Amino acid sequence: MTPTATETDIALRAHDIRVSYGQVQALRGADFECRAGEVTALIGDNGAGKSTLVKVLSGSMAPDSGELFVAGRPFRATTPTDAQTVGIETVYQDLALAPDLGPVQNLYLGRELRKRGLLGLLGFLDNKTMTASAAQDFERLGLRVDTKRGSVREMSGGQRQGVAVAKAVSWAKSVVILDEPTAALGVVQTKGVLDMVRRVADNGLAVVLITHNMSDVLSVSDRIEVLRLGQRVARFTRAEATLENLVAAMTGGTADASAPRPAGD
Repeated sequence: MTPTATETDIALRAHDIRVSYGQVQALRGADFECRAGEVTALIGDNGAGKSTLVKVLSGSMAPDSGELFVAGRPFRATTPTDAQTVGIETVYQDLALAPDLGPVQNLYLGRELRKRGLLGLLGFLDNKTMTASAAQDFERLGLRVDTKRGSVREMSGGQRQGVAVAKAVSWAKSVVILDEPTAALGVVQTKGVLDMVRRVADNGLAVVLITHNMSDVLSVSDRIEVLRLGQRVARFTRAEATLENLVAAMTGGTADASAPRPAGD
């Protein structure tokens, strides 16, 4: 069946996702959606199920049941490669960078470009093309990265985060998932990363932001989805969201500000 225009506006949608670890139900029919060109924050208290849902969305874990859709079309991932095939890239807290390699080498790690013709068949890499392309990617995201630097180990935390995000963005076709991208960063570095997150969405990708930092959520998100006890319990647009009603939704309390929309809306 051909997806409707409304369905294709949603870059990634999860419906009724269930995951159990033995007797523990991590996700109890969780729903989630994000849209192209927007930053969607996924928030919840510890134990809400965020990490498990991210594993499902990124292909690191197959759910016990439920459905995933990319641009309205059914999709099932059992490995991160399956997710990458449909354009979903994920940046975890540990960044997964090779510290002894430079920023360009990290950007193309596992996806190196080879020279054309016989040289490529012999394993020679096209370093000139990779460097030029990486420089364009860094510039587009507003990153000041020396492409000739010998290793990312020598970079600041914010610069390393930028390289990890640039790597994901350069290969993503639809969705970039960022898991706690500003954790352990200072104020200035945090602002730089959030500015970069905004640029990623403005370039047309759907960005999923997982964070405990409500200031980050309120400053950069277009939409906010709240998990509690393995279910989506509320959804907000940026205009609706306040610190009070976000905390209330996460904890099951009440807020004086406008109430969150029910999760089924």
